[in-house]
Amino acid sequence: MDVRVEIAREAGQELVDAFGRLLPQLSSRAEPLDHEAVERMVTSDATTVLVARTVDGIVGTLTLALLPLPSGLRGRIEDVVVDSAARGQGIAGLLIQEALRIAEEAGARTVDLTSRPDREAANRLYERLGFHARRSTVYRVEGFLADPAGKPLTALDANR
Repeated sequence: MDVRVEIAREAGQELVDAFGRLLPQLSSRAEPLDHEAVERMVTSDATTVLVARTVDGIVGTLTLALLPLPSGLRGRIEDVVVDSAARGQGIAGLLIQEALRIAEEAGARTVDLTSRPDREAANRLYERLGFHARRSTVYRVEGFLADPAGKPLTALDANR
């Protein structure tokens, strides 16, 4: 299978449709993305959206975030997903290798990604590509609410 990995430079309908097809394969809780959401990702200076393309269209995607932090430029790979019909052909590896090349070229000191432990094949791939598990705990705040006046509330406010 001939696969080309490229940077998504515009939020065309093909890309919006690809996210609509691919994201549910990554997470059952994935919300559909509209054109504006995809446009924000593609045009943001902080993110690079990579797509894997075959003659059949977009079969995979990855988002690389480059974050200038006090500790140096850091990279983060998010939402790596390859269409179920195209898995097992090295497409995720091609996407990740291109993301690592871009991060290195930008001067990133490190690149992180997270993966659920039950995604065994993905975790093996990440290790083959040079990633190693860190002894760290990831914390998350789930969503933000608004009070009746529309003022944003943090999760802490919601628990009071």
